[in-house]
Amino acid sequence: MANETYIQAVGQFMNELLEGDGDCFLVEVRIKPTNNFKVFLDADSGISIARCVSFNRALYKKIEEAGWFPEGDFSLEVSSPGLDEPLKLWRQYKKNIGRMVDITLLDGTPLNGKLLDVTEDGCVVEETKGKNKKKEVITHSLLFENIKQTKIQVVF
Repeated sequence: MANETYIQAVGQFMNELLEGDGDCFLVEVRIKPTNNFKVFLDADSGISIARCVSFNRALYKKIEEAGWFPEGDFSLEVSSPGLDEPLKLWRQYKKNIGRMVDITLLDGTPLNGKLLDVTEDGCVVEETKGKNKKKEVITHSLLFENIKQTKIQVVF
């Protein structure tokens, strides 16, 4: 089987496991040449390690039952995408309203600001430039089709 076929099949297995869970959703499935599957899940209310472990066990069983690797020469990791991964889905944007984001537009323009709202086709970000009397607040309405990447900013 080709990697793309494995990715689609694992995604389908994962979506079947998620059917009864309205909070949790599949973000992405990746595979490395060593048959190492990485499955990224997220949830509207955040996802715990315990939930990832539970889904990992159930998905591992489904892959074994499919008989793709009779020698058992595969590995599986189920986790949340983490802060270093860009947002990929509308639900990820929605759950992060109110957080600071770093956005790179398709033309390479960087934009840093607070994610204020998410619509079906885009998002609204409030950017603050300057300080004190020179402080300027600019609200940007961006279409997803014009966004290359969005990452959550870690603010301490």
